[in-house]
Formats: sequence, C-alpha cells, structure tokens
Amino acid sequence: MKVFHFLVFALLFFTSCQAQDKSKTMASDETVSKIEIIDFHTTHRCQTCLKIEANTEMLLEADFKEQMDAGTLSFQTVNIDDEANYEMAERFEAAGTALFINVIKNGQEQHIDLTDFAFMKAFDDEAFATELKAKIDEQLKTL
Repeated sequence: MKVFHFLVFALLFFTSCQAQDKSKTMASDETVSKIEIIDFHTTHRCQTCLKIEANTEMLLEADFKEQMDAGTLSFQTVNIDDEANYEMAERFEAAGTALFINVIKNGQEQHIDLTDFAFMKAFDDEAFATELKAKIDEQLKTL
C-alpha cells in the first residue's frame, strides 16, 4: 500500500503545478482585506487530492470558524475542468490539483502556492494541520 501511495504521490507531484512561482502578487478588484484558501482540482480526483481537501476543511472548521463566519477567511474548491473556471485557473497557473492561499489586501492579490506542502503532508493529518494553521495565522497577521 505504501508503494501505491508513493507512486500516486510521485505521479501527481510531477503533473501538478511545479513550474509556477511559489508566491505571486497581482492586482485585484477587491478593496477589502481577506484571505481565500483555494483548492484547485480536476474532475477525476485521487485519494491524495480528496485528503488535501478534507484536511483543509477540517482545520478551517476547527480553528478558523470565527474568521470564516466574519468573511475574513474563506475556502473554495475549484474544478479546473469546468469551463467556467478556466480564467481563474489560468490566473493562478493551476494545471491540476493545487492548494493556494490568496491574500487580498489593498487591491493586491498575493498567491501563495502550497501545492508541494499539501502533497507531502496529505496523509499526516497532524503535520498538515499544524503547518497549514501556521501559514494561515502568519497571513492573517498581515491584514
């Protein structure tokens, strides 16, 4: 089973968004300050992709409910195979499963690519939650 997980991880790791910048700033129409957690995926999803989404949702519900309710923090999944999402996927350079923190502040978007982290920690629930929480907390302090 470990060999299978490794092979799936290796395949997805090399087909995900490896060539993109790890952090990118872009102009946005947004004037409010907020953070979006965006989980890009394709129509056909593997166990690792589903685990990344589940771990992210669990962390946000457990540790960031107040920020989610206030609209300071949001979570969305985006199917890049859906034509309606092509523009957004292109803006983030998401060509497969990818996890991003999008910090919107003063009309600027900062895309923080967590794809490598997400794939490496997907099946270590504690490490995934601890590290993602620290990354979100760090960005919340900048708002």
